[in-house]
Amino acid sequence: MDYGHEIEFGVFITPTNAPAEQPVRLAQLAERLGYDLATFQDHPYQPAFLDTWTLLSYLGAATERIRLAPNVANLPLRQPAVLARSAASLDLLTGGRFELGLGSGGFWDAIAAMGGERLTPGQGVDALAEAIAIIRGIWDTTERGGLRLDGEHHRVAGAKRGPRPAHRLPIHIGAYKPRMLRLTGRLGDGWLPSLGYLHPGDLARGNAAIDAAAEKAGRDPREIRRLLNIGGAFRDVPGGPLQGPPSQWVRELTELALEDGMSTFIVMADDPALMQRFIEEVAPAVRAAVAAERGERGTEPAGSLPAAALRLRSEALDYASIPASLKATAVEPGSWEYPELQNTYLRGGAPGVVLRPTSSAQVAEALAWAREQGAGERVPLSIRSAGHGISGRSTNDGGIVVELSALDRIDVVDASRRLVRIGAGATWGRVATVLDEHGWAISSGDYGGVGVGGLATAGGVGFLGREHGLTIDHIEAVEVVLADGSIVRASRDEHPELYWGMRGAGANLGVAVAFEMVAQPVGEIGFAQLAFDASDTADFLERFGAVTEASDRVVTPFLLLGGDRPRQPRVAQAMIAVDASDPETIVGHLQPFATTAPLVGQQVVRSSYAEVIDNAPGGAHRGQGEPTTRSALIGSITPEIARALARFLDAGAHYFFQIRAMGGAIADVPADATAFAHRDAKFSVIAFGADRTRLDAAWDTLVAPHATGLYLSFETDQRPGRLEDAFPPATLARLRALKAEVDPENLFRDNFNIAPASSLID
Repeated sequence: MDYGHEIEFGVFITPTNAPAEQPVRLAQLAERLGYDLATFQDHPYQPAFLDTWTLLSYLGAATERIRLAPNVANLPLRQPAVLARSAASLDLLTGGRFELGLGSGGFWDAIAAMGGERLTPGQGVDALAEAIAIIRGIWDTTERGGLRLDGEHHRVAGAKRGPRPAHRLPIHIGAYKPRMLRLTGRLGDGWLPSLGYLHPGDLARGNAAIDAAAEKAGRDPREIRRLLNIGGAFRDVPGGPLQGPPSQWVRELTELALEDGMSTFIVMADDPALMQRFIEEVAPAVRAAVAAERGERGTEPAGSLPAAALRLRSEALDYASIPASLKATAVEPGSWEYPELQNTYLRGGAPGVVLRPTSSAQVAEALAWAREQGAGERVPLSIRSAGHGISGRSTNDGGIVVELSALDRIDVVDASRRLVRIGAGATWGRVATVLDEHGWAISSGDYGGVGVGGLATAGGVGFLGREHGLTIDHIEAVEVVLADGSIVRASRDEHPELYWGMRGAGANLGVAVAFEMVAQPVGEIGFAQLAFDASDTADFLERFGAVTEASDRVVTPFLLLGGDRPRQPRVAQAMIAVDASDPETIVGHLQPFATTAPLVGQQVVRSSYAEVIDNAPGGAHRGQGEPTTRSALIGSITPEIARALARFLDAGAHYFFQIRAMGGAIADVPADATAFAHRDAKFSVIAFGADRTRLDAAWDTLVAPHATGLYLSFETDQRPGRLEDAFPPATLARLRALKAEVDPENLFRDNFNIAPASSLID
């Protein structure tokens, strides 16, 4: 029986404490020699041994490549919920290099004498099953609520989940007897016996029991790796098993791999000379012999996903045809990384596959495969830079996501011009941090978790906007992968019409993979957070708008109002960036704002732009459902508009309402210079609500009549007319003509689709 697993080699090192450095040196030697795995027995009641978990933690920092595991963890001494967190922590800290060997525990009398639970062998199987359920439950952070299990041997009542390991952390079970073998088939990721404890035929019988139990549980037996602890000695003449020259070792291990399914051989060796001879003279020959025989037999390699994951695949996609360059990093339902990638910041999704290209050429391959799968027609296609986008459909259900986070390089192209090249997958927080080292900045919204690609193809209304314009106003060139897979550079001199359209409507035209942008010199800035009693809402909004328009361009304020609180005055929070470093100058710019309404809170700091904008907590996005938002661009906040906005707030259809200041440098750019044409807008207004019908009704009645346009990045209303609100007629006609040229088949249609002009004629 050959399960098709890659052949690997490990070492079983005694965790001696005399000297304590010996197991560390041996593990480091194993890494240098090229072993895949270093393992250690877990018998802390032995006075001559180090505590295995302490040793493994130390080795996590003392090694770089080799994987680490207990061989095997002694369950009665390792409370499962704590063990789960210990294992996950080691996996995270080592970058996914930990594996969990697990057994029901030995030497029960000694364990009981140390305060552990006394178990009989029969009870050990049940205790292990309960422990595995707890361990995997702790790791499963996709489930909401605490973990509960009321077992006979182990109990948890609402245990908090997490941390989640860095990879699908395997549990290898040390098993010999029938019930434990069946448990391995049901629950284990690996079988880990020791050859010295086995009799002839035990491996075949063990495999048969494991395979039958796996199939009964709906699993593919090939999901379970077969590991084997081996011991022996090199001798000049053949002797007993693994007692002879290297050629005998090669022959016997090759037979164990091809006939008994063993694929990871863990040599018990505290002798550096034996370790070196084994890895140099035995391991390569075993790999070569197994590969040659598998080639003749036509053995299929073991898959990377369990059967349960394969059943989650979308029927609309041909996974086997994913290009080879993308297959290794593709993430599909059931992949360990999938919960980290399926959702975006505000939107839940269940895509059929997430492709993660690492180059422009791979983006082109991803688009070619997407076209073959019917993307743009039968299958949704989403492009994602960081997944923060509110309007952007950077996830979907059952379709394809092209995720650009690997395209995140930030390079200075020409320091004299402050010209930088920024990958679309970078985040603006990281960009701000890198540029700050040079004393530069690019105005980029208000949240560092936003991806460069989404913002830099839409607009970018940021904290430095009134002084330095929109984010798109800094773009000198864009590298774009078009729908047909061609890779072009769009600038004033190359593909100028595409260059025009990518700055404001890029999501409809191609996949931007990199931008050349000119940064501005920005040193220390003032950043104020002022809280106002906004009970007289209309008067406050009118006064705040007037002060904003009268302020110097170095001042850019954003205003936020949340939902009203019962029996509490309405409070407005202002975040105001002042591009100045002198305290008196900063206060002078802020003073007019302080008089717009009674202040109930204030904080003013001097800070770098990077410290202000790099405010994202990191981690996976956990969005659920669909965000409900509306957007409008308006002129001055006249008394009429102020009253309308106040009535909207009184309607209570929102939980988040924001006014972002525009004008200044944003208005210096001609309306036809970019696809973002509403250059005369003074403010951008955004609202989030929990109920689509209520929000639309209040917005359409009270806010929309005063709008001069809208900013699509904050709009989620899918009713007809939003494109016409976002783009003036001449701009929209020009975009439709450009769309017909660069995307005539309308591949990019899942984000406020601009249909090609030719399709409208047809």
